[in-house]
Amino acid sequence: MAPAIRLSPAARSLFDEPLAIAVQGLGPRQQVTLQTSLRDETGELFQASAHYQAGDDGELDLARCPALPGGSFSGLDPMGLLWALQPQKPFWRLVKRDVQSPFLLQLEVLEGHGERPGRLLAQAQHERAFLRDGVRRVPVREGRIRATLFLPPGEDTFPGIIDIHGLGGGLFEPRASLLANHGFATLALAYYQFEDLPQEPKELHLEYFEEAVNYMLQHPQVKGPGVGLLGFSKGGEVSLAMAAFLKNIMAVASLNAPVAATCIPFSYKDKIIPTVTLYEHKAKATNSKFLDYSDVIDDPFQAPGNQSLIPLEKAEAQFLFIVGQDDRVVKSEYYATEVCKLLQAQRKENFQILSYPGTGHCIDPPFSPLYSIGSHPVFHKRAVLGGELRAYSKAQVHAWAQIQAFFKKYL
Repeated sequence: MAPAIRLSPAARSLFDEPLAIAVQGLGPRQQVTLQTSLRDETGELFQASAHYQAGDDGELDLARCPALPGGSFSGLDPMGLLWALQPQKPFWRLVKRDVQSPFLLQLEVLEGHGERPGRLLAQAQHERAFLRDGVRRVPVREGRIRATLFLPPGEDTFPGIIDIHGLGGGLFEPRASLLANHGFATLALAYYQFEDLPQEPKELHLEYFEEAVNYMLQHPQVKGPGVGLLGFSKGGEVSLAMAAFLKNIMAVASLNAPVAATCIPFSYKDKIIPTVTLYEHKAKATNSKFLDYSDVIDDPFQAPGNQSLIPLEKAEAQFLFIVGQDDRVVKSEYYATEVCKLLQAQRKENFQILSYPGTGHCIDPPFSPLYSIGSHPVFHKRAVLGGELRAYSKAQVHAWAQIQAFFKKYL
């Protein structure tokens, strides 16, 4: 029997779903290298490989056989060949621009464990999709709002979430599309550098975000009485400001976000929240020649009555702070801890912190490749973002399940 790759699901799975990989028809205890690759929409190649040895029966099941040393990872990890994918172009991030088309994953089984790939024994293709059958993608251009709404299948009402991305502008849809697969009506909201939105905003007007909240609550398929917010980095900071000033925000999940205004001030009606100062000279060079910017933001907790701190004590929402202990862009664990102390002092218990060791600034949905060194969101120089491969891969799986459980509970 010729070697063959067996996948479950066979042809297509969702990007955040586990994929079972096995090889049958090998020789007893045969040594092979498994290799995965995919190209992003710009054509950049991501690859991972691992060394394995088949069982006495010639079967190789990644759920039972550990990877041997020498590949992209080692040890027992059925999804290692996906989360260990790394770009061939250094410092490149895997981003899905068009969620309506899947990533195409190539799998190959090669003979032996040599430096150079051995003979090709088997190959397979598999689609990693962002939209479950029946999920609707609805472009939204209502009033000032520039967004995309993802609706789960069916005619029911669903808990509503607004998903807000970090600095960099544009409209970012992957996370919102994946949440819709799990039963949430999710609005991916752009807020600058998209279509007719400001290119370089001098202020972020919370009235714009309020319009998005009202749009969601007026939608016939969004279950009220309020919405949830999911924000990453600057988007998390925006979400916290919305919870402090706007009505109808029930739950906020904040991923590695500052708790004070950074880079762009907020305004709401006649109130302005000024930004904390950034000290670029406090960036440190690491032994890898990349800059570590973790100390450049002025500490908003050191100055009593700091005007830049977001007044979270005013918020009625529940908060879930998700922080990477190795975040080198924002001191997110410190911020979350300090802001929760302030809430506690006000006798509030509307918060929880999930803190992940070995996890950097980028916390993405499960099985996303690690992006630990890349362009700094403010200074646009090559910077350490933080994170270690295996710790991060575990954190993203755990955090994703916790985010969904949190929204199910409070929405």
